[in-house]
Amino acid sequence: MDKLYIICVDDQREVLNALTEDLELFESHLHIEECESADEAWDVIESVDSEGDHVAVLVTDQVMPKNSGVDLLKKLREDGRFDQTRTVLLTGQATHKDTIEAINTAHLDNYIEKPWKKEALHETIKVLITKFLLAKGLDYQKLTDVIDQNTLLTNLRKTT
Repeated sequence: MDKLYIICVDDQREVLNALTEDLELFESHLHIEECESADEAWDVIESVDSEGDHVAVLVTDQVMPKNSGVDLLKKLREDGRFDQTRTVLLTGQATHKDTIEAINTAHLDNYIEKPWKKEALHETIKVLITKFLLAKGLDYQKLTDVIDQNTLLTNLRKTT
């Protein structure tokens, strides 16, 4: 109960492997799930929620068979259980229209182009995890290694 998850979605296995390898830094504190489709990701999201755990961050590719990353992001946003889940569109093939749709209708938190830089990915995920924890009111003290200290301090200053 109260486990935190990063869900990674990409239909290309080699990209998914590279992404999860680059996210190993977070494995000591969060569970990382790999999904090869939007449908598989939704099943994992539902399972995580049914266990009483949290989808902290969803990182998804845009161009996938059947349902796109934007489709998945919109579905997530339409479900009130995941209001605080942070989202990243990680793609090299999204059109300008796709990106605008992701921002406007799915409230995208971040966009990262492929190929990504590992350090930039780490920084983005740290900020998003921090924002998720603060928005949910969850204890962040055991996660100091994987959260963004500047985001935390800025938020704490606002609340005091």
